Amino acid sequence: MQVGGGEDDMMEVPNSSIINDLNINGNNGQRPLLSRGNKDATKEQQQRDSESSMESPNLEFEYGDTDGLTAELSELYSYTEEPEFALNRDYFEEDFKSHVRGRRWTELSLDEQRAYVMRLLDALEVTDRDKRLKVARAILYLAQGVFDECDTDIDVLHWSRHNVFLLYDMGIFTALLELLSMEIDNNQACSSAVRKPAISLADSTELRVLLSIMYLMVETIRVQTEDDRPEWIVTRETFKNELASPVYNGEPLALLLFTMVTKFCSMNAPHFPMKKVLLLLWKTVLFTLGGFEELQELKVRGRERLSLPPLPEDSIKVVRAMRAASPPASAMELIEQQQQQKRGRRSRRPLVKQDSLDTYNERDPFKNDDSRGGDDDEDPEDPDGGMEGEVDPLDPRDVIIQPPPPPPPLRPPTDRLNFPKGLPWAPKVREKDIEHFLETSRNKFIGFTLGNDTETLVGLPRPIHESVKTLKQHKYVSIAEVQIKREQELQQCPMTLGQEEVEDTPTEMLYLGMLPNLSQYVIALLKLLLAAAPTSKAKTDSINILADVLPEEMPITVLQSMKLGIDVNRHKEIIVKAISALLLLLLKHLKLNHIYQFEIVSQHLVFANCIPLILKFFNQNIMSYISAKNSICVLDFPHCVVHEMPELTAESLEAGDCNQFCWRNLFSCINLLRILNKLTKWKHSRTMMLVVFKSAPILKRALKVKQAMMQLYVLKLLKIQTKYLGRQWRKSNMKTMSAIYQKVRHRLNDDWAYGNDIDARPWDFQAEECALRESIEKFNGRRYDQNRMNGEFAPVDNCLQSVLGQRVELPDDFHYSYEMWLEREVFSQPIQWDGLLQDH
Repeated sequence: MQVGGGEDDMMEVPNSSIINDLNINGNNGQRPLLSRGNKDATKEQQQRDSESSMESPNLEFEYGDTDGLTAELSELYSYTEEPEFALNRDYFEEDFKSHVRGRRWTELSLDEQRAYVMRLLDALEVTDRDKRLKVARAILYLAQGVFDECDTDIDVLHWSRHNVFLLYDMGIFTALLELLSMEIDNNQACSSAVRKPAISLADSTELRVLLSIMYLMVETIRVQTEDDRPEWIVTRETFKNELASPVYNGEPLALLLFTMVTKFCSMNAPHFPMKKVLLLLWKTVLFTLGGFEELQELKVRGRERLSLPPLPEDSIKVVRAMRAASPPASAMELIEQQQQQKRGRRSRRPLVKQDSLDTYNERDPFKNDDSRGGDDDEDPEDPDGGMEGEVDPLDPRDVIIQPPPPPPPLRPPTDRLNFPKGLPWAPKVREKDIEHFLETSRNKFIGFTLGNDTETLVGLPRPIHESVKTLKQHKYVSIAEVQIKREQELQQCPMTLGQEEVEDTPTEMLYLGMLPNLSQYVIALLKLLLAAAPTSKAKTDSINILADVLPEEMPITVLQSMKLGIDVNRHKEIIVKAISALLLLLLKHLKLNHIYQFEIVSQHLVFANCIPLILKFFNQNIMSYISAKNSICVLDFPHCVVHEMPELTAESLEAGDCNQFCWRNLFSCINLLRILNKLTKWKHSRTMMLVVFKSAPILKRALKVKQAMMQLYVLKLLKIQTKYLGRQWRKSNMKTMSAIYQKVRHRLNDDWAYGNDIDARPWDFQAEECALRESIEKFNGRRYDQNRMNGEFAPVDNCLQSVLGQRVELPDDFHYSYEMWLEREVFSQPIQWDGLLQDH
């Protein structure tokens, strides 16, 4: 399969094994349910899973653009690179002591430091490759914070920040970029790496050093601190504008890094250190385009510019204030609860179907909410509240005979104060929803419709008037809707409305640069994501993403093997983190810049099988992935260069850190869920892909993670497909349905819980995507194809004398055949004068 219908320049889509590995047949990729053959083998494992899901605490996780600065810097280095810290220090001290005797770097004045950096900058231009590498390592040691002269981690970060701003002021970044371009175009190194059977750290030494310095500079300057000097604030804005502008060989830095990614994935440069490239690419896009806070500000300003009403709430604050709900019950829990209820049927009333509960309540009007355990269903923290499975309905005779159980003791008032007041989101209504509501009402009460007229209510009863008034109060017009309407007007009246003025924002410049090779960039990122996913199986034809983590000599002891195994897993997790954050940032910024820019990237992602790839990623024990301890704290930078290294043992490596969860893995999961939401929102055919790939059980297992933001995006994905999952699924997943009602925004006339939506119709994936693709191509042609614009809308000369008076360049041999042409085309052809007069 290829993107865009098989263009010649498209790379192969990474679809091999994604859909098959989803195990969409059978039992939807879940562990097999209990049967006679495997009951004993799976009972203990399911018991452990159910206990862990019931006992899992709330995760104190705060979502943001990135993790803390120390964590982001430490993830740049693999544990295999640890000996290179000392190598950087040695090369720096060797050169530094030959020019500055008897003093340390931290003792020099600012002018002396500038003079020494200038000397290093001159030395970077030597032709000797080995000497140039030594100088680059000395610069890297400065960017790392001259750790040999520091006593604590804070000192290292302080001097690293000071040195990075100094290096940028002296022009080091531009020099490094030129060296990076040389290394990318080094065909000898590429051909040598292609021929090697096994690639290791030694094959990418120069690239790793250059990328490490550039990453340290981008990340350090990007992060603002309270004690920043005034000149540093100016430097940050200058650097940000420089990175976003096409000043590096006529293209922004991000495009150069995208080129490295595609070159690596096409197997032309297998030695590229892909983790460092992806981290630098992510942080460059984050720095130049802005993070989630900046996105919210851009959205507010964009709505003001279009004279749209303000946003009903700040989505970032709402999500941060949410509480996690208890996970749905697993199959083992349901079976055990059913068995307990059967054993205790004579002593207490078992849990029954919702319709049986309604029957019981109707026959016992004095029964209140507390007496039927209603608080258990409503309390999101109660693990026993509500059961997800189906049980046999209770015999009505038992309902009459059974006395109601005694009411439980009242809870302390402090518990009740924790519940949020009302729903977290203000409901929204689209213009399309109001039109559909009025069309249905007019057909019912009047017998005809008025098209898109939402103002005329003549002949409709008073309740319909009130309904329309309520819908209009919650009407929400998005920036995307305004952009689509404006684009339609520009397509219909190109001459009347004139040429559109496009602002040169960083997002616009990045999109313009990415557009020619956009499909290749998207496919390359998905190939890397597939290779780094924990559920991927090693294949001989897959790309090798471990080139910058494997040592030259493979481990020979158990301890070394354990350390390398942790390093490899950590390496893959960081790649997933960088790609997921990068894709989400691109989608959000492009959607805000113009909806069709977002749509073309989304369509490339969908055609490259991004939806099944993300579902495959979640088709694992997600709790184990989020709580994975693939890190060795004593080897993390800057701890490892300041403190004495303790002796590592197999027990200490197995124990890992004491953190409740892995920040980067939870961050990656939320990002992937948000990407999946963006791809499927308001797209009927893509929503049906979720149903076809049987994503509901996969997503439902992800609800075991008790983190509010992750649960919110899982519930959003479940909500859009509930009407296609059938009444039986909805009935047996009432707790999940309740969580959707409590946490996800409501559309006032969206029958998501009943399956009565107008869009519940047969779907044609190709027709919908082709219609969208046609709109995208019209947008790109109108806005970016200058040849088309000049050809179609060039001014036309209508004056006969002016046209005949123009000098026409004729070929040299025209006068030889001129008389023959006249005879054949003019004189010998009869002219039907009557026909000409009749036509006119």
